[in-house]
Amino acid sequence: MNIRHKKIALASMTGLSIGVALAGCATDTTASTADSDSAPTSAATSAPSTPAGTPAPTGASDAPAEASGAYTDGTYEATGSYTSPNGQEEVDVSITLESDIITAVTVTPEATNPNSVNYQNQFADGIAAVVVGQSIDEIEVSRVAGSSLTSGGFNEAVETIKSEAS
Repeated sequence: MNIRHKKIALASMTGLSIGVALAGCATDTTASTADSDSAPTSAATSAPSTPAGTPAPTGASDAPAEASGAYTDGTYEATGSYTSPNGQEEVDVSITLESDIITAVTVTPEATNPNSVNYQNQFADGIAAVVVGQSIDEIEVSRVAGSSLTSGGFNEAVETIKSEAS
């Protein structure tokens, strides 16, 4: 095999390896420790406005807690913050609990930087698929739909909600 054929084979293998590595990263919507965000998507739904960290008034929140549950059933809202390359950002989180299980979640982007708003929208669009049906004590989100920085604010809001609901 001459040098030219070796160079072509090496370049082909390198390109194939890079393609496989990128394809594996492109579909990652589960937990990850990377600190990067992904491309923007559509806007998220808005949650009703209540003070951060206080239970939102709903019929479910008036119901007594399950005897075995650590948290009172209901809908709770909190605001979490995180630091992005553009500075401090916030995200509003609304979670509905039934027997310590998350039955609904809404993330409302509150970022001031347009780039951060896009990442928060991406996160908001994908978070329900990750946490709904899970015990609130078992979730620790690190990346959703390619957005990893927003998860810091989400996790902070979840801790506030756990405190309020207990």
